[in-house]
Amino acid sequence: MSPSLAWLKAQQSNCRGPVILSAALATTSGFLTVAQAALLAHILHGAVIEGLGRQQLLPSFAMLATTLLLRAALSWGREISGQRASTLVRQYVREEFLEKLRVAGPMAVKAKHTAPLTNTIIERVEALHGYYAHYLPQRIIAVTVPITITIIAFYYSWAVGLIFLITAPLIPAMMIMIGKGAENLSQKNFQLLSRMSAHFLDTLQGLPTLKLFRQAKEEAERIAESSEEYRKGTMSVLRVAFLSSAVLELFTSVAIAMTAVFLGLTFLHYLDFGLYGKPLDLRTGLMLLLLAPDVYLPLRELGTHFHARADALGAAEELHSLGEDLDNLGQGQFQGYQKFSGDSIALELRQVSHHYSGRNTPALDNLSLTISPGEWLAIVGSSGAGKSTLLNLLLGFQPLQSGEILINGRSFSSFDAEEWYRQIGWVPQTPQLFTGSLEHNITLGSNNYSQEQLKNALTQAHLHTDNQLSQGLTTQVGEQGNLLSGGQARRVALARAFAKNSPLLLLDEPTAGLDLENERLIMDSLKRLRRGKTVIMLTHRLDTARLADRIAVMEDGRLVEHGSHQQLMENKAYYARLVSDGTESIL
Repeated sequence: MSPSLAWLKAQQSNCRGPVILSAALATTSGFLTVAQAALLAHILHGAVIEGLGRQQLLPSFAMLATTLLLRAALSWGREISGQRASTLVRQYVREEFLEKLRVAGPMAVKAKHTAPLTNTIIERVEALHGYYAHYLPQRIIAVTVPITITIIAFYYSWAVGLIFLITAPLIPAMMIMIGKGAENLSQKNFQLLSRMSAHFLDTLQGLPTLKLFRQAKEEAERIAESSEEYRKGTMSVLRVAFLSSAVLELFTSVAIAMTAVFLGLTFLHYLDFGLYGKPLDLRTGLMLLLLAPDVYLPLRELGTHFHARADALGAAEELHSLGEDLDNLGQGQFQGYQKFSGDSIALELRQVSHHYSGRNTPALDNLSLTISPGEWLAIVGSSGAGKSTLLNLLLGFQPLQSGEILINGRSFSSFDAEEWYRQIGWVPQTPQLFTGSLEHNITLGSNNYSQEQLKNALTQAHLHTDNQLSQGLTTQVGEQGNLLSGGQARRVALARAFAKNSPLLLLDEPTAGLDLENERLIMDSLKRLRRGKTVIMLTHRLDTARLADRIAVMEDGRLVEHGSHQQLMENKAYYARLVSDGTESIL
């Protein structure tokens, strides 16, 4: 069994009840088909052969109408049950993948291209719908209904029963042969869509660059070529689907025609076998003829839904692969359930090392560092010195490979992840803002803040005096904060930290790329925000670093020196030389 098929089967536990109910309702409807054929044959035989009047046939008409209504109700119930099965599976799979993404963390997700990742979780999951809503129930129906009708046919005529028994298996055999080709084409088309999605997203994000270099027209032509290739792939899948339907219709028509020819020749007395020595009357012959299409109908519908199976297998291959990748990436360092106690945070790193695959040198190399409660520590160093890796380890975004991190004297891994995140106020270099109001972007959907707390956070972050934010908490920030400047976005992140009021504050380049006015406002806010908190600030700028209680200088993943600005100047080492040379920032 292929891994993708095994993955599909594993999801059946989430929808087994609705699938069985859908199949049971459809099977019952199939049994009613036999009753419907018998009633129609009885009515026509009575009216044509026996000359029965309307009053005599009225009970049969009433029973026929009841049968039709019951079949309609059963079909409705079957559809509802199938939809429910599909909804349960898709909901479970999406929740499972969102949880995997949460556990894997931002750094693991960043390693994946956004467009294929989004396309897989949205489009691929949608491709599972037909498999669970229609194919699985139909697979059961394709066994129960034809066998039931074939047994009834054998009861009246072994010849007709034999026709059904021989011709019916040909339909699923052809269906499987054609379906294999459709499955391969569907998988190729899914991969093509992922590549096209990634290409299109890159083009949208790089549109300003393309315009400046006058390559927008050429890129549009490349997108058109990719779209045309995807169109051809889609048409190939549809071509196979339509051809397979035509082949199934041909086999079905031939099988029904064989039944009709046998019954017709028997009525004309050219054949005299297959009826156990009994004469063939209109009632029996008409009922067998009416049942003939219903023998093949479930098999034809299974053939139609077999393409849903092919689509689902193609989707399952990518979903299974993505799930395994996220499981491997999601080995975080939070493994315990320990709670925090106290109002302050002390951190200690003991011989922490971290190595990225594909790099010859470690990002962190036996780093040991102690941060006291309430201390403001600035970490400076050139790009690639290991500052961001250290921050990501403290945030739990990356697993600890070697060494030990202690929080208030206890191992980092012994704490609960959610409990740890409650202790952190985070101000990233590029804050993520969401479409909505300023209030929504500060609270991030939490109901734990009062209006007074939020207004105070606006004041502390210097957002209340900004003319562009005159509507206060109801101000709309636009998609990804495109209605705000970089300095305003950074101050929104500060407002989040003020509102959360956590004992540990992590800052990633809080003033990078800002004008003097925004830098002044942010530094003023930080001086007030740090009161009573442990602060770790990553920065390239030396004038920002000197505001901290202590400065740690990193180079090539190692701590080369640390101390207050005055102490480092007296050491006359790396930091002192940079300041003496007039260096403003370490690049």
